[in-house]
Amino acid sequence: MNYSLQLMMALPELVLSLGAIALMLVAAWGGAQSTKLVSWTAIAVLIGAGIALAGPASAGGEAFGGLYRPDMFAAFSKGLIFLAAAVSILIAPRFFGETSGDDLRPEYPVLILLSAAGMGMMVSAGDLMSLYVGLELQSLSAYILASFMRRDTRSAEAGLKYFVLGALASGILLYGISLVYGFSGTTLFSGIADAYASGDQKTGLLFGLVFVFSGLAFKMSAVPFHMWTPDVYEGAPTPVTAFFASAPKVAAIALATRVAIDAMGPAIADWRQIVIFASLASIIFGSVAAIRQDNIKRLLAYSSIANVGFALVGLAAGGEAGVSSVLYYVAIYVVMTLGSFLVVLQMRDHEGRPVETIASLAGMSRTRPGLAVAMAIFMFSLAGIPPLLGFFSKLQVFLAAVHAGLYVFAAVAAAASTIGAYYYLKIVKVMYFDEPAPAFGGRTDRVEGVLLVIAAVVISPLGWPLLGYLEIWTGAAAKALF
Repeated sequence: MNYSLQLMMALPELVLSLGAIALMLVAAWGGAQSTKLVSWTAIAVLIGAGIALAGPASAGGEAFGGLYRPDMFAAFSKGLIFLAAAVSILIAPRFFGETSGDDLRPEYPVLILLSAAGMGMMVSAGDLMSLYVGLELQSLSAYILASFMRRDTRSAEAGLKYFVLGALASGILLYGISLVYGFSGTTLFSGIADAYASGDQKTGLLFGLVFVFSGLAFKMSAVPFHMWTPDVYEGAPTPVTAFFASAPKVAAIALATRVAIDAMGPAIADWRQIVIFASLASIIFGSVAAIRQDNIKRLLAYSSIANVGFALVGLAAGGEAGVSSVLYYVAIYVVMTLGSFLVVLQMRDHEGRPVETIASLAGMSRTRPGLAVAMAIFMFSLAGIPPLLGFFSKLQVFLAAVHAGLYVFAAVAAAASTIGAYYYLKIVKVMYFDEPAPAFGGRTDRVEGVLLVIAAVVISPLGWPLLGYLEIWTGAAAKALF
């Protein structure tokens, strides 16, 4: 294949990488004064990378000897990743300026770009080596972002915990990769699929499958590899937490889907058991653990664990319908999650300090009615209550499981989803029926306000016209894997 065409296939990652390097030099020479320029340029770079998806980057096929797969599945996932990355940059300046006492430093958008480049490589990986390189580029940037507020002990602790546990998970994943390579003789997904289909060295390949999925479970914070999530979400700066809860989740779930279908498709009977266990454990544990939380960021952390479980319901179903339901779910989940964290960003006392207790939301319907309405929309949607879009996302994954013949699994997952409704409705109850707590200080930033309104409108019944397009896009993306 023409080498220039292969470079065009990887154009989104090239745009992000070259843009990050150039902006790193601008930051080094310009210092803190260049932050605004670097931030807005980084958003332009993300838009450019998104536009690049319309060309050969979504045409299908293979590049660089099978290391990279530029198909519609990857393009759809990257679109969500770039969107979440751009929002995470837009919402950062006011938070850092008012919370840490320091203005936002230009390293922040550069790290977001590098992380996005790694995630782009993850979802386009066609080989275990490109999978690992992309995953580590994303992870290394994430460790620094978690501890970005150097004077804040919680942020430093979050970065350290994330790094230590992330290194352990990388070791588990590498061990699984080494087993799969050792018993299949190749790192290409197509060759690994042939090895699983042949049935040779089945025991060794099965052990490799278990370790690979264990490493990926950590990256998507699925039970029992979720232990880092609540502490990191609580300690990291809120814009970083919003980023962690959206973009890396999409990348990890998309990567796990590609590995399951492309590399280990013939072993579906084996990995389906692992996915079903992780799905039910994540839904039940995430929902139950969230009930006793009094910190809104920790509650949303456990909520994200439960939502990963719902996405895995679609993966367990397998087939085009299952993969389509996974993408459908994560697309709506990203909007709901970003919207929830946009509300959390508005929670400040009159001195501008962040307030994270659920009790501080009491009576918000009387002190900040617009903000209360937006939060109620996101909570009802996360609970899966119609007619909000969160209901349709859950319906899609449950229907995929039913069509795959997993009736008991679908029934148990649907029943377990009612547990989560308790703590989502608890927040609505606190906002609308409890005696008012002191009103939040300050006014909503214009950019944050616009993003908040867009997210609330999209998730509300006004977003129904988008569902038809979303179904078409996710169907085309899922078809690219088969």
